[in-house]
Amino acid sequence: MSRGELTLADLVVLSMLAERPMHGYEMWVELERREVQEWASISRPQIYYSLRKLSGGGQIEPADDADPSRGPDRRVFRPTARGRDELADALARAEWTSQQIPAPFLTWMVLSWQARPRDVVKQIHRRRKFVRDKIAFERPALRAIIAETSPTSDAAMIVRLAIRQHRVELRWLDQVEARER
Repeated sequence: MSRGELTLADLVVLSMLAERPMHGYEMWVELERREVQEWASISRPQIYYSLRKLSGGGQIEPADDADPSRGPDRRVFRPTARGRDELADALARAEWTSQQIPAPFLTWMVLSWQARPRDVVKQIHRRRKFVRDKIAFERPALRAIIAETSPTSDAAMIVRLAIRQHRVELRWLDQVEARER
């Protein structure tokens, strides 16, 4: 990533501000409500860092005449035209569609031939429980998203995809476990 390029946190901040002007704390509360940890690894300090960076870079501006000494915690920002353009440009990059981050479990699977057989079975059971718990978590989240948006919203479609991927993984885990017997 070149110096000055927008980070994931910067893009999330710009996107949130494109929805509506808000201050840093309000943004963090909304991101927690949207369970940011499920789709992006962003911390609260990163939000404030991005607000300062984007403000200094001209991608966002104060949305009110509030005293700037209040800081990014309570200072309401909105994206500038430049910020909206840079957000759109960043979202057009090919890298969004041509990368795959390896999941730790897949890395473990590649290395598992070196594990004790009883540990392989135990890990598969742990993974199955984790995947089932994820499905149990995502089902009510999907209902809440649909109630707040629509059945065809992007967020609803993403959660449906996650549920389908988890179901496929459960079937795959059955095959892996059958091989281990």
